[in-house]
Amino acid sequence: MAEVRIVFVTAPDSETAERLARGLVEARLAACVNLIGGVRSIYRWQGAVEESAEVLMVLKTTDEKLSLAEEWVSAQHPFEVPEFIALAPEMVESKYNAWLLGELGPTGG
Repeated sequence: MAEVRIVFVTAPDSETAERLARGLVEARLAACVNLIGGVRSIYRWQGAVEESAEVLMVLKTTDEKLSLAEEWVSAQHPFEVPEFIALAPEMVESKYNAWLLGELGPTGG
């Protein structure tokens, strides 16, 4: 049985985050994507410390859809190196789990 994964992806602005989120849900690669604005990122890029306003996307998907979701984000994202970090939750409420699995449809995208 598929296992839930939580994925963090940052986007440069709300418009991009909404476009990516909608595309992931429409393609059944994520059952839900939360968009969290007001994120400030400080990071090292090409030898310099940078700071940017970003939108954090929190995707709910499964281990079975993870590689397809990563490929989709990589192809659609404007960043040269988009963030894509997947975590395995320790527990997922059973009704939410059933809903999530149902929304992702059959395995394979």
